Amino acid sequence: MSKHLVIVESPAKAKTIKKYLGKDYEVLASYGHVRDLVPKEGAVDPERGFAMKYEVIDKNQKHVDAIAKALAKADALYLATDPDREGEAISWHLYEILRERELLADKPVQRVVFHEITKRAIQEAITHPRALAMDLVNAQQARRALDYLVGFNLSPLLWKKIRRGLSAGRVQSPALRLIVEREEEIERFVTREYWTIEADCAKQQPFGAKLVEYQGAKLTQFSVENAPSAHAMREALLAEAQGRLQVAKVEKKQRKRNPAAPFTTSTLQQEASRKLGFSASRTMRTAQALYEGIDIGSGSVGLITYMRTDSVNLAAEALTEIRELIARRYGAHNVPPEPRVYKTKAKNAQEAHEAIRPTSVAIEPEQVRAHLSAEQFKLYELIWKRTVACQMIPATLDTVSVDLACGPGKGNTFRASGSTIADPGFLAVYEEGVDDARTREADDEEGGRVLPPLAVGDVVELRAIRAEQHFTEPPPRYSEASLVKALEEFGIGRPSTYAAILSTLQAREYAVIDGRRFVPTDVGRIVNRFLTQHFTQYVDYDFTARLEDELDEVSRGEKEWVPLMQEFWGPFRERCEDKEGSVSRTEVVQARELGSDPKTGKPVSVRIGRFGPFVQIGTKDDADKPQFASLRPEQRMDSITLEDALELFKLPRDLGKTADGEPIKASVGRFGPYVQYGKKYVSLKEDDPYSVTRERALELIAAHKEAEANKYIRVFDGSPVQVLNGRYGPYIT
Repeated sequence: MSKHLVIVESPAKAKTIKKYLGKDYEVLASYGHVRDLVPKEGAVDPERGFAMKYEVIDKNQKHVDAIAKALAKADALYLATDPDREGEAISWHLYEILRERELLADKPVQRVVFHEITKRAIQEAITHPRALAMDLVNAQQARRALDYLVGFNLSPLLWKKIRRGLSAGRVQSPALRLIVEREEEIERFVTREYWTIEADCAKQQPFGAKLVEYQGAKLTQFSVENAPSAHAMREALLAEAQGRLQVAKVEKKQRKRNPAAPFTTSTLQQEASRKLGFSASRTMRTAQALYEGIDIGSGSVGLITYMRTDSVNLAAEALTEIRELIARRYGAHNVPPEPRVYKTKAKNAQEAHEAIRPTSVAIEPEQVRAHLSAEQFKLYELIWKRTVACQMIPATLDTVSVDLACGPGKGNTFRASGSTIADPGFLAVYEEGVDDARTREADDEEGGRVLPPLAVGDVVELRAIRAEQHFTEPPPRYSEASLVKALEEFGIGRPSTYAAILSTLQAREYAVIDGRRFVPTDVGRIVNRFLTQHFTQYVDYDFTARLEDELDEVSRGEKEWVPLMQEFWGPFRERCEDKEGSVSRTEVVQARELGSDPKTGKPVSVRIGRFGPFVQIGTKDDADKPQFASLRPEQRMDSITLEDALELFKLPRDLGKTADGEPIKASVGRFGPYVQYGKKYVSLKEDDPYSVTRERALELIAAHKEAEANKYIRVFDGSPVQVLNGRYGPYIT
């Protein structure tokens, strides 16, 4: 009989911890949250102090029963769930269930917390247990109640005013606002032309320079705005230069570049997106596996510390190990005199208190590569390198800036800049990525080139002068990395919620990913417009951040959660009740008139419907039923023109006939574009129904007929049973 029962969230974690605790401990998994609010109205009752009605989650009932059964044979219970609000809440819910079942009589219940799954950390946590932290539990309950009240009151309003199936969230909605506002900023952006004058020079080796002064005047970005001016300047400079430039000034500097701090949840998600192309949810799923334990040949080992954290601190013993590894692997000169200390921006001292790092940097990525999946290896290598680099000396760069005079004393100056790495320092291990390629290009322009040795008075060969045309560009759309960064900077969400926010926006089809960037859908824009116009305060960035701060205060015991709920609920309920009666659906889902149909004279409009945006010819008041056509995926309600709309009504298109005389048509249905011949349908997976030809349609029909002919592997006489060939192989029906 096990004397002690330990509860963790996952079976992988349980397996790793069991190895460290031995036969006197039984370790079971709760499989995540064990209880949640009942999924119906009234689960949170504001009239009874925001009392909350919980029920055991169906899929976890058997796990709760297994825990209850094991507890009957144990002397003590250790609740060892994750070291944050969610983990504390899981422990509390489990405690409440077991207490209600009267299974805790005379049995000590302890809360144990660790930030890495190593033998030392687990045994130390068991030796130093504590009581449940009700402040953390209350903060999580308040957060859950707020999310429930917002969802259960705003979502039905969206159903009535826009369409069914929509939702609004306390944190999701400000994130959507960020995406929509960036898109609107891009649409408002007016591109501006400008020119630069570039010189191709050589002295021992070729190098480039840029005109920074012309006829004694310093040049700014828009000093040269058109081609005639640029080419006139180019000709004048060529005439002055006579094939040579002279070095007028050489300025050499040495600059230091410091390593980035070790990873927090948000910076890990950002960097994994930039460098590995991982989504936030993929990053967290992979990090979870590395944290919970992987069998690396000697049993299951937790490879990284807890991955939901906003701290950049590193434990003293970790710092010692990292510094020793740097000295051994990269040389003692790469170890700074004192450990580097990074400042934590986190306001909540009760959250996980260490950065994401390897549990031991002695476990190098290549040593465990054979035991990890490809994505696990990539993420572990990223974390390992960032952690090691953060404790190395800065990189030292020698920079040089050279001014080149063009012509005798005319005030025409070209400038060449370059840099060399004098001492790579941390760059020998790791370099941080950037969100925008333009940032990297600017960095390369400023210092990526190596110039030949030059001194004042030297003459360099001028091989060519080029006038280069440029256009200003709008700000880039948000990537997953830059959106997480923006959420963190605004104080919206917390480490445990970033991935869920991004996933929800896509699941609700409020935004789509195009070229690894977020683009708001028409539905997303309409929802955002409704919320910003009628629930302005609740999608306000500062309001959302203040509410997050107040929840942090609850978790620190500085604020009571019920008064916080009361302060939020009263005005919010009144606003919902007011808008339900005062705002009409036609006001929210405004049809945009595009013009008149040349054939019928009827109005053509673009609207939003149950299945998305569509264009319409005519109105419901006409004698004839209006005609409808769905927008194509790349089209937007705000930008579609009358010509675009009329093009959509060209479907179905008659393409001709098959050799058997069957008519062929191309159209779009509820499952997407297709070609129809007779009563058969062939999906158009890569072809456009507006441009597909009869010849191409016949190819697709022939392929479809061949697939149909090979579909039946065996048919049994007098029996409905058939063996068929499907897209995933043979199957029986």
